[in-house]
Amino acid sequence: MGLRRRVRKLLEHRFGDVQMWNRFGIGARPMLGKKTPAPCDALEDLISRLRPKPIEQNLVRVGPAGDGGYLVPDDLAGITACFSPGVDRITGFESDLAERGIVSFMVDGSIEKLPQENALFHFQPKYLGAVNSANTIRFEDWVEECAPGGGDDLLLQMDIEGAEYTVIADTPDAVFVRFRMMVIEFHGLVSLFSEEGFAQLKPLFDVLLQNFDVVHIHPNNAARIYSHNGVDIPDIAEFTFLRKDRVQLGQGRNTYPHPFDQGNLGHRPDLILPRCWQ
Repeated sequence: MGLRRRVRKLLEHRFGDVQMWNRFGIGARPMLGKKTPAPCDALEDLISRLRPKPIEQNLVRVGPAGDGGYLVPDDLAGITACFSPGVDRITGFESDLAERGIVSFMVDGSIEKLPQENALFHFQPKYLGAVNSANTIRFEDWVEECAPGGGDDLLLQMDIEGAEYTVIADTPDAVFVRFRMMVIEFHGLVSLFSEEGFAQLKPLFDVLLQNFDVVHIHPNNAARIYSHNGVDIPDIAEFTFLRKDRVQLGQGRNTYPHPFDQGNLGHRPDLILPRCWQ
């Protein structure tokens, strides 16, 4: 049985309906309490594999200051489309891409229409999920519907409030490798502290790390950084991935915060990526 099928079966075994997992599982922040802690060595090994790699390409900020803006490698030339699930009221990221001539496909079931119109914006009022229905669409099917055939380089910007784990588990590698770079906001990362949460999340990160390197992480200051046994984990963080064939490793170390990092909430101090993740 492949890695992805094992992950799906694990989720279904623990949570039953995968759609319920979106709402009440990893996306919510559980406290460790009486749960068995994750093995320290295994947790530290995963964090070491997720540490952002220094690259020759500069990072640029796409989108507004504050929430909705993200750092990506300055390697956008040739990207044909952006897929952006989770819109809410902010389209600054997609607007910046439109100025570069990049079309954006967007879905969000919580709104009926986009807050801003643009000839390069294409929107469906649906959520991403593990099934196709009147209100949800699978990521694989959405990509094939909007960019059929492959052979192009795409960009993913995904902020879907905890449902990212279901989407990763449900999506074949052949879909992910079509994306040159991906920005994914992960929620409930404090779950990694527990043995159960670690067992659920680690295989999903393994899926992504097969074909991508992490090149930047920015903790979201809408949440907190939690500590346990000398390990610090931001509960919500924006990860920037670059496909391995595009990575040009640089010299030295990354510095945090990056000069272009901005706090998601302007009225709170920005969070600095913990040392163990650098």
